[in-house]
This record gives sequence, C-alpha cells and structure tokens, in this order.
Amino acid sequence: MAAAGGSRADNGYGSQQQPRRRKGPGALATAYLVIYNVVMTAGWLVIAVGLVRAYLAKGSYHSLYYSIEKPLKFFQTGALLEILHCAFGIVPSSVVLTAFQVMSRVFLTWAVTHSVKEVQTEDCVLLFVVAWTITEIIRYSFYTFSLLNHLPYLIKWARYTLFIVLYPMGVSGELLTIYAALPFVRQSGLYSISLPNKYNFSFDYYTFLILVMISYIPIFPQLYFHMLHQRRKVLSHTEEHKKSE
Repeated sequence: MAAAGGSRADNGYGSQQQPRRRKGPGALATAYLVIYNVVMTAGWLVIAVGLVRAYLAKGSYHSLYYSIEKPLKFFQTGALLEILHCAFGIVPSSVVLTAFQVMSRVFLTWAVTHSVKEVQTEDCVLLFVVAWTITEIIRYSFYTFSLLNHLPYLIKWARYTLFIVLYPMGVSGELLTIYAALPFVRQSGLYSISLPNKYNFSFDYYTFLILVMISYIPIFPQLYFHMLHQRRKVLSHTEEHKKSE
C-alpha cells in the first residue's frame, strides 16, 4: 500500500525519534542527500504549480491529471533511489519497508493509472495526486533541513500533523482509483496470463488488484496509528525542549 498522503519512515534523517543517537552520513553522502532532496522538493513543487495553473486555466478540477502526468511519473519513479540509499547504508532505514512503500506508489502510478487510461479522467486520481504532492513537498523539505541541522518548527509540525487529513485522503483516492480500474482490467485482460502456456503458469491481474485493495484493511490503521504515536512523541519532545531553553 502506498504511503499515500501519510508519512514514510523517517529514512534516518530525523534523529529526534531515535532513542540512541546514530552516526550520520559522511560529508559526501550528506551533500548528495541534500541535493537529492532539494531536487525532489522542487519536482513536487513543479507538480503543485502545474495543478494550480491547470485549474485556473480550465476553471475546473476535472481531468487535471494530464497537466502533471509527466512530472508525476518522473519524480515518483525517482523515489526508487531511496531504496538504494537504504541498501547502500547512506540512510539507516529498513530496505524492505522503504521498498514496500516506494514500490506501492510506483505501482499505482504505472501499473494502474498509466496502464488503465480510462481512470485518468476520474476525480479520485486527483485526490491521491494532491495528497501525494502536499506530503512530498513537506517530506523532502523536512529531510533537507534535517540534514542541514536547521529544521524550522513549522515544517516539523506540518510533517507530523497534516498527515492526519492527507493520509486518509490519499488512501481513499488510491482505493477508488483501483476500484475504477477493475472493470477495464477485467474486460481487457490486462497483464493477465491464462492457461495453457509453456510455463504452466497463470495470473489474474483483476484478482490481484482486489487483493491489493483488501491489503489496505490491516495496513492502513497500523501506519496511521504509528504516525499518531510518532506525532505525540516528536512534537511533545519539541515542546519540552522549548520549555527547557
């Protein structure tokens, strides 16, 4: 399940959640991570501006996906580098967890929204796109300032507060988009493999998408309540630090 509108694991950038202080990345790795996060922040800002401009030009929020389709695909796919960051130890996060969260969004971007053209005009696509866009601008800004050791409280607050609305909003958009894609997938047999074939293997993409939707039921509450716990922990720690100064 995509970390839609929610918050991905802290990827090792925010040390305030760790009970023990971890050694940060070296100077070269830090410089690279700062550049990466600045570029990703700028990329999602481009998507946000594109959405606003398209809305003002059309006077309608319908079918805005086409105005940001290319940058959305590019920058969401660019998040795959975060898996390598974990794999190479540049950031001390779980490779498995990061891969799951990144790949779920890439899957929705390419295997659902890109592949099933009919859903691109659905308003539910805009729902998760807006949630992702706001979340990623905040998230990458958070990482950038954390790496520079100058994290404004407003960005920290936004990172651990706006997910309360953005996460359900994004998840709703994702589920509705997958649901909207189901009849077209069933009719076209998209990505499905039927028997007989020389590999004696079958795969029903329609059923797979239904299983993906069902997987949201146990995963969403866990991630949501985890972030609520993180919010209390991080923001209360910040308030205590302010009082002690």
